[in-house]
Amino acid sequence: MRITALFLVFILVLTACATKPKRAVTPAQPPTGLVPPGPEFETPSFPRGSLKNRILAVANNEWFYFGQQKVVYGEEEESIPHVGYWEDEGYAHMNRVNLYWKAVNMPQLSGADCNQAWSAAFISWVMRVAGVPEELFPPAKAHWIYLSHIIANDHSPDTIFYPRTIREYKPRPGDLICASRESTITPDINEVPRAGWFDNAKLHCDIVVERNGQTLSAIGGNVRNSVSKSILKLTPEGYLQPTRSRRWFLIVENRLE
Repeated sequence: MRITALFLVFILVLTACATKPKRAVTPAQPPTGLVPPGPEFETPSFPRGSLKNRILAVANNEWFYFGQQKVVYGEEEESIPHVGYWEDEGYAHMNRVNLYWKAVNMPQLSGADCNQAWSAAFISWVMRVAGVPEELFPPAKAHWIYLSHIIANDHSPDTIFYPRTIREYKPRPGDLICASRESTITPDINEVPRAGWFDNAKLHCDIVVERNGQTLSAIGGNVRNSVSKSILKLTPEGYLQPTRSRRWFLIVENRLE
């Protein structure tokens, strides 16, 4: 993968428990209306609203808490114009990741366990804190577990989380976008895989938080050692497209009000 020269040093060091690069910008404070969480902060008090808006509020609050790290994905390049706080950067952030792990019944883990992927635990925690019932979105330590549940139940007319291909559906705020991390398996982007395909698959999913023209912003955990906002370029028609470092293949439409 080619990487822009300006950010090469960031990419070289952004591995688990690696030496951190120097920050050029002091992270901003959370916006008015959101509550900055402390080390023991498990149940934020967010403004009332729809479940979908609460999901967005919780995800954005975590992004601010971790210092607003941004990762920009091009077709061939990846850059990190702003570095935030990392999973093992002090007690507060290590403990914050521990709260995500508690949501999937793995309380022994924290941000100090840098080799344990916590992106699915992050998604599960966001859904729980936002108030999404577990029967709709079961907490899971790996993305393939909750995706298998979603796909196994996609025949129901009352389905709330509905799997869509990146060729048929344009992602919107509140949706999940998912990519394969398998080096030997290439998912078919023209059809939704059956539930059995996901068994033990290495995946990553983010929560879409904003769409502006051909630019999509999504927040996820364990993205370059932090809760990061990924900036993606859509096709001219507005569809999600795979990149060299993020092989997007699936969107989970969020039909919550």
